Amino acid sequence: MNLPPVILASASPRRAELLQGLGVPFQALPSDASEAHSEELTAREVSQINAYRKARAIAKKFPDALVLGADTLVYLGTTLFGKPVDGEDAYRMLKQLQGQTHQVVTGVCLMQLRSHRQRIFWESTDVTFRPLETEEIKDYLAKINPLDKAGAYAIQEHGAQIVREISGSFSNVVGLPVERLKAELMLWARSAS
Repeated sequence: MNLPPVILASASPRRAELLQGLGVPFQALPSDASEAHSEELTAREVSQINAYRKARAIAKKFPDALVLGADTLVYLGTTLFGKPVDGEDAYRMLKQLQGQTHQVVTGVCLMQLRSHRQRIFWESTDVTFRPLETEEIKDYLAKINPLDKAGAYAIQEHGAQIVREISGSFSNVVGLPVERLKAELMLWARSAS
């Protein structure tokens, strides 16, 4: 792919691993953009706004680069599950999600300020949790660090212990919908040449 220098506007090691898997050379620079939270907006809207904010904060400093911003949210019905504030909050989240099918949505923004180009999209995956007893939740939380994960879980870390099935992109649940991202990057490269 013929792309300008790529910057991942994220400190997430999971996103970096997924992007490496695409074979795209990149530099990771965490964005200090503030994240939007709004009861009036859908998870899709919030994730796309946050992805845009993250990308824009980095793109202002590196206008020639192709900046990738992403934001992943977990929601059940109209309830958004962000990153838990502590262990109790993580337990509460998993207790609410157990036995239910929830959605994981990732908003992605590709932006290059110099060329005035941007592309914003989202991907959604349904995740169904197993019914979980108190001890099963505690056992799972003892195996991972839930505090930096939306919804207090990581599907790639002992996920089979709590997840019954998923419908959609697995990598989206990890934090970056690589199938869709690859297609978008190929379009970007084609339209630039």
